[in-house]
Amino acid sequence: MATEMQLHLVAGLLRRGRSLDRLSSGLTLLALVIGLGPLLGFMALTTGAAVSVALLTCGLLQKYYALRVALDAELFASLAAAPDQLARRTAELDGELLAIAGKTAESPRSWDERSRGAVRLLRIQACWFGLQFLGALAAIVLMPWLSQVRFG
Repeated sequence: MATEMQLHLVAGLLRRGRSLDRLSSGLTLLALVIGLGPLLGFMALTTGAAVSVALLTCGLLQKYYALRVALDAELFASLAAAPDQLARRTAELDGELLAIAGKTAESPRSWDERSRGAVRLLRIQACWFGLQFLGALAAIVLMPWLSQVRFG
């Protein structure tokens, strides 16, 4: 059985995903500026489209996981607020998830397993942000050389 402190800890950890999401949103906007540069009157780079697509893809995948992590953060915080009702609320949660997903679970998961799963989602979100950040950094560092490369 999960403790109140464990639920608060996981909720707090998952809320850190919001910071990653904000940083990723900035990089996604940068990708849009790069991709839309020719339409906005900026000098177009031959590699700008590829950089833009890569950053946008990483940003959208990060956003998907950010939404899932945010939902889990709210859920863990809600459950931590009333730890004495955890068993009843867990049964309600599983019933609602069953109704929404439309599939039956083999056996109810423990809160330790749910905690590990939620933190795993945060790690995946962080990995997508990391790839996006490294892609943006590589593009910025390599931009002087990439702008001189002529394809075709």
